[in-house]
Amino acid sequence: MSLSVRHRRPNLAPEDEQEDSSSSYSKLDKPETTKQDTETGLNWRLPFIVLSILRYMSATSNIIHDCDESFNYWEPLHYLLYNSGFQTWEYSSEFALRSYLYTLLHALPAAPASWMFKEEKVRVFYSVRLFLGLLSAICETVLVVALSKKYGKRLAMYTLAMLCFTSGCFFASTSFLPSSFSMYAVTLSSALFLLDKPALAVLVAAAGVILGWPFSILVVLPVTIYSLISGRFQQVFLAGLATSLGILAFSVLTDHHFYKRWTSSVLNLVIYNVVGGGDSHLYGTEGTLFYLRNGFNNFNFCFILALLFPVILPITKKKYYPHLFVVVAPIFIWLIFMSLQPHKEERFLYPIYPLICVAAAAVIESFPDFFRYENSNDENTPCVMIAKILRPLVLSLILCASHGRTLSLLHGYSAPLEIYQHLELDDDTGEGSVVCVGSEWHRFPSSFFIPSHVGQVRWIDDGFRGLLPFPFNSTLGGTAAAPPYFNNKNRASDGQYLRDLETCTFLVELELQRPYPTRGSDLSTWEVLAALPYLDRELSPVAYRAFFIPHLWQQKNVFGKYKLLRRKPK
Repeated sequence: MSLSVRHRRPNLAPEDEQEDSSSSYSKLDKPETTKQDTETGLNWRLPFIVLSILRYMSATSNIIHDCDESFNYWEPLHYLLYNSGFQTWEYSSEFALRSYLYTLLHALPAAPASWMFKEEKVRVFYSVRLFLGLLSAICETVLVVALSKKYGKRLAMYTLAMLCFTSGCFFASTSFLPSSFSMYAVTLSSALFLLDKPALAVLVAAAGVILGWPFSILVVLPVTIYSLISGRFQQVFLAGLATSLGILAFSVLTDHHFYKRWTSSVLNLVIYNVVGGGDSHLYGTEGTLFYLRNGFNNFNFCFILALLFPVILPITKKKYYPHLFVVVAPIFIWLIFMSLQPHKEERFLYPIYPLICVAAAAVIESFPDFFRYENSNDENTPCVMIAKILRPLVLSLILCASHGRTLSLLHGYSAPLEIYQHLELDDDTGEGSVVCVGSEWHRFPSSFFIPSHVGQVRWIDDGFRGLLPFPFNSTLGGTAAAPPYFNNKNRASDGQYLRDLETCTFLVELELQRPYPTRGSDLSTWEVLAALPYLDRELSPVAYRAFFIPHLWQQKNVFGKYKLLRRKPK
């Protein structure tokens, strides 16, 4: 004799034991959690501990994915701490596209670390990363707790698992980039919105837009609009307005202090990208499908499921509509908007990364709903049981593929961060030594990896014809300088290369299996101090380089050698 749902689930709250036939909220729309589950939710300790461990792992092992992170953020921070570092044209007082307020925020953990570790600058680098990882863990914990309170522990745990293990979140969480900062703000704002704190949600969203990345306003637009029309217009509007004006004023004052003129880096950036239009063409363009491919690489099947979220709304709309729909809607707004831009980079998707995890978790959690029928009490139909079994299987597949992607990137491309640390180990490195870098300038991890006793880092001409960063020039005014060698057209400047290669003490070079010689191949001039494997993406098959498969990854892929060389004494 089969048991009814009521007999099999004696712990249901009294109001859940009977279903009002006149209610439009059918069993099909009900979450598989009790009212007590959603009111209590997860305790914050579990998600915070798990996320903190994973963000610690990211902080200590993450690679630098984009040269903008090195030159536009790590280098200005290094200059503020040590009065040396590389400057890009965006930080020229003439253009003033970058906000020092954002950099100063990261100086909060960096300055004490620099006093504590003195000459060990690389430890300061990782201290800042740990700070970023902690920020990420806190914001994501609030999101997971908010989901558990509103939709139950199952959806929250699925989201937690994907926040922890998907490659996109693993890498973006500790990247020193405004898009990562916007990601933190979007995560926290979404959580506060689900916790029915619309004023705080809009306040955090405004901070993320102005302190982080102005264009992320599109990502927070759904939560902001819904909060404004939710019946607390005045409270929400004043919170957003006061936050926006306050941070914007503080940003202008900070810009004035560093650039020595009245300007707004936030406004300058928007004008340059919207009116100037140069950035879309000067720094490369990609096809329309770039972000779809990129999304799959970083989230695999999680990304596909997230895109299917609108499909489940007709079935689960009373469960996820409107609040969760408002939270995940930015995924589609942002993908469409960014795909229409000619210039595309992986980091541009960072603000929606946690939302992808939420949308995919909602789809997985709703698998059985596709096979339930309205007013049906039978949970033991074969289709429903299979759908329930599919949930952990699909989640496991996502997590395994994500782990493979993360390992592939860490094993394949971590050499640039590791190779520069060998300078600290070289006993013959003397004052005034010059580290020369050619075509590998864009993988330079930052001056935090250059020991204080090394004199300078210089670029050498390997054929690149774009504009390279120059050292901050204190003679011209440091952060207030408008050096004449900078331009906003990506045209190379005459002084960017070191012409006398005899002054190079060290050379950093990538040796690939290509039919052209490298400078380091001259063994009469150079000796190898360190050589690390580096994945050659052009010669390695896509199927094997994208995801780490033990044994096959090493056998099927092609590797070059990332080298640190030292000039032999004459």
